[in-house]
Amino acid sequence: MFSLGIIFLLLFLIDLYVFQAIKTVSQALSPTTQRVLYVLYWSVFVITIVTILLATNTSRSEMSPAKMYLASTLFGIFASKLVVVLFLLTDDAVRIGKIVWNTASSDAPFDASRNKFLSQMGLVVAALPFSAFIYGMVKGAYDYRVKRITLKFPNLPKAFDGYKMLQISDLHTGSFVTTVPLKEAVSLINKQEADLVFFTGDLVNNMAVELESHLDTLKDIKAKSGVFSVLGNHDYGDYVQWETPESKRQNLQTLISAQGKMGWQILLNENRLIEKDGEQIAVLGVENWGNRAGFPKYGDLSKAHRGTEHIPFKVLLSHDPSHWDGQINQSFPDIDLTLAGHTHGMQFGVNIPGWKWSPVQYVYKQWAGLYQKGKQYLYVNTGLGFLGYPGRVGFLPEITVFELRRA
Repeated sequence: MFSLGIIFLLLFLIDLYVFQAIKTVSQALSPTTQRVLYVLYWSVFVITIVTILLATNTSRSEMSPAKMYLASTLFGIFASKLVVVLFLLTDDAVRIGKIVWNTASSDAPFDASRNKFLSQMGLVVAALPFSAFIYGMVKGAYDYRVKRITLKFPNLPKAFDGYKMLQISDLHTGSFVTTVPLKEAVSLINKQEADLVFFTGDLVNNMAVELESHLDTLKDIKAKSGVFSVLGNHDYGDYVQWETPESKRQNLQTLISAQGKMGWQILLNENRLIEKDGEQIAVLGVENWGNRAGFPKYGDLSKAHRGTEHIPFKVLLSHDPSHWDGQINQSFPDIDLTLAGHTHGMQFGVNIPGWKWSPVQYVYKQWAGLYQKGKQYLYVNTGLGFLGYPGRVGFLPEITVFELRRA
């Protein structure tokens, strides 16, 4: 309760501060219009407080799509208010400077009222990220993009020159309100006519039941040589308070069995050899292995690697990209390509040719796109679904197609 009280106080103080800009800009409006505007402004504050109170008494597994969209909209409004705060702080710094200057001089006292232009600019600039935030929910969440990447390897068997592998990641099926978006994604995936399709974890948000309405849709994913998958941190049910340990184990087993029903081959610290024209490559898959505090190390790469020592080319599926620096490129130099997900690109950022930025880059060293160390490559897919914020800005839902070439 004390922590909530501090949060509510901070929110109130921020809203009270931003309200100064609202009052400054609305001075020319009629009294009735001002009252309506003020009531609407403070109504958002009340709704925010009520939403936070409800959220503290709701488990993650009980979060409905409607609540998720409401919470995300309120967060977008709050983030936009912080932009206004920056302009108001600039205004206050100028006002204080002028007050000090006029107090020290013999000039007549200056008008200490707020600068209307800065208040107007703050509100206008704040509208830009908020508009992007809303657009990300309306359009960005389902604006599926196919990325094509050609990778060259001197040790790639000749039979696999031109081989096509497709990666998807972080579906988070529990976040989808209807089955329509994923049906569109599956259609786009199948149009690529990939030799192999890989899924690199986080099929659900928390519980296997979230997959039920999408099972038939995902079952339609086709690949010439098979669909392979691994588990992500959300697939284990670690973020749910289960009645018994057995119910948690059963949830995971249900999720694993469901992937089998879809025709996916889930790799639980194991490997599969893919053969073509008498030559082979290896596909390895590990359970979730995170190199950051709070993320368990379920994966056993030594076990997954066993039996592939003689295979000239290896692809590893590992959900968390921190595994790459944490173990892969230090102890397993013969793994040519690692495919990961997990970060989502934080679903918000700037992603233009030549430059990408997202707050997640301050948490993960490898967080989106292709990375190379020596002869080894890592690709971090920013995900096909979403979690928390039901949208995407900058880092749109991704289907990655790799074409392997013999250098």
